[in-house]
Amino acid sequence: MAVAEIIGAAIGVLLLVVVAYLLVGGTLTAAETVMNAQKDMTLLNEARLKTSIQLTDIQPISGTSLNFSISNNGEETVRDIPHMDVFSFDNTTGYVHYTYSSGSGITDTWQILRFENDRIHAKELDPGVKMWIQVNLPAGVAPRIIQVTTNNGVSAVSAL
Repeated sequence: MAVAEIIGAAIGVLLLVVVAYLLVGGTLTAAETVMNAQKDMTLLNEARLKTSIQLTDIQPISGTSLNFSISNNGEETVRDIPHMDVFSFDNTTGYVHYTYSSGSGITDTWQILRFENDRIHAKELDPGVKMWIQVNLPAGVAPRIIQVTTNNGVSAVSAL
């Protein structure tokens, strides 16, 4: 009989150790996940603080297209150019959203015309690089304001 009590106590202690191990392991995994998420958010915020763009060289509207340049005057390279958004505003239609397109002439899209001073990372908006884009406007739209927003949320606005 005494042997059964010893075996039962040993199994109980073993179960307590296993449960404690699982609890500590789960707690450490959760803490590591939170720490990595905070680190990623800090890196994203640093990149946003170092990013700065400026709209320059806005040309008059030609038919249904508007050409202008975007200059990177910050310290961070804008890499994900297809996820940049372009918006226009006019009094009749309000805001219009334009998405990236590699083709030309498609309404409500924008495409890259060329890069200037693009020597380090090809086809990326490095500091000091100027990118010319063309916005394909819907018929009858004459925007008063144009805005470009990068993939990390930094934007530049200019009145036409």
